[in-house]
Order: sequence, then C-alpha cells, then structure tokens
Amino acid sequence: MSFGEYVISRWDTLSLAAAEHALVVAIAIALAAVIGVGVGILGHSSPRVRETSIAAAAAILTVPSLALMTLLIPLTGLGWGSTLISLTVYAFLPIIRNTVTGLRGLDAATVEAGRGMGLSRLRLLAQVQLPLAWPLILTGIRISTQMVIGIAAIAAFVDGPGLGNQIFEGLSRLGSVNSLNATLAGTLGIVVIAVLFDLFFFAVRHLTTPRGLRVRP
Repeated sequence: MSFGEYVISRWDTLSLAAAEHALVVAIAIALAAVIGVGVGILGHSSPRVRETSIAAAAAILTVPSLALMTLLIPLTGLGWGSTLISLTVYAFLPIIRNTVTGLRGLDAATVEAGRGMGLSRLRLLAQVQLPLAWPLILTGIRISTQMVIGIAAIAAFVDGPGLGNQIFEGLSRLGSVNSLNATLAGTLGIVVIAVLFDLFFFAVRHLTTPRGLRVRP
C-alpha cells in the first residue's frame, strides 16, 4: 500500500489524532500563557519573583518529558491529565522570560510619560507597558507552542492524545506492513500542525501589534 493509499484508508483515525494533538497543545498554551504572563508581570518588578520563576521553569525543562509524564500518572492518571500538565509546565520558560524581558526593556521615558499623564499603575500596565511589550511576549508564546507540539508526541507512552500514537505504533512494528506509513503519517501530521500554528501566530501578531511596532522583514 502506498503512503497516499494509507492516508486515505486511515483518514478518520489520522484526522481525529491530529485534532486531539492540536487541541491538547492549544489548551496547554492557553493555560501557560495566562499563568506565564501573570508571573512575568509580577517578576518584572520583583527580582525575587523573577529569579525564582525563571529558575524553576528552566529546571522543569531539564526533566525528560517521558519521565515527567510518568511521574504524574499516580496523580492524574493516564491520558489527557498527565499530557496537559506536562505540556503546560514545559511551555512556561519562554513565556515568562519574554514577558519579563519585554516589560523591563521598555523605554523609561515612555513609562514616565504615562505616569505623568496621571495613569494608575494598573492602567499604565494595561494601556502602555503590555501593548509595547506584546510583540516579544507573543514571540515567547509562539516559541513555546512549537516546542510543545513536538513534546506532545511523547504522550503516546502514557496513553495520551495525538499523533504520537501513529509514530510509535509504526516504530514498534518496524519492518511489518504499513509500519513506515504509520510513522511517516504521524510525523508529517505534526509538521503540518506546527506550520498551521505558526501561521496563526503570524496572523495574530499582524492583527494585534501596532503598525509602528511591527518588525519589517
């Protein structure tokens, strides 16, 4: 059976696995963005919070993904729980770091001008600091997304959702009928998901970034 014939014959299974892969990544990134940006906002003005949060997020990335997912099984069980928590915590570092960097790198004169206009600390953050730091924050979210798309494939080992099941199914019976097709279908599916997410973030950046802050190629 050719690769094209394999994809057509397994289309329902592959499309469902791809949808689950994209969904678990999207949920994990949404959670990581909310928490990570919040921690970054606190950390940009507090050295203790900044150093602790970045060090903790960096330490998490040193833990092998399979080991972390396996350690979570007694707490969250197999499947979505372990996968979602693992992907969320792996996504923290780029988001927190870019949020802190973006907020701390703002021109001091611009921030002072906002204060001089009588803006409260909260309004200054919402109306001046976050909009100016947004391109860098969004870059952190985009980097985290691309990173966890690949890590999500490991979730197959803990009965998690996604295209990793196709990859490891093929690898486990390498040499048998359609084993290469299964591995290739899962791998190419993940590449397609990564490209689609990247296009999504490109569109979000274009729509949400003021024209003067857009980086021209």
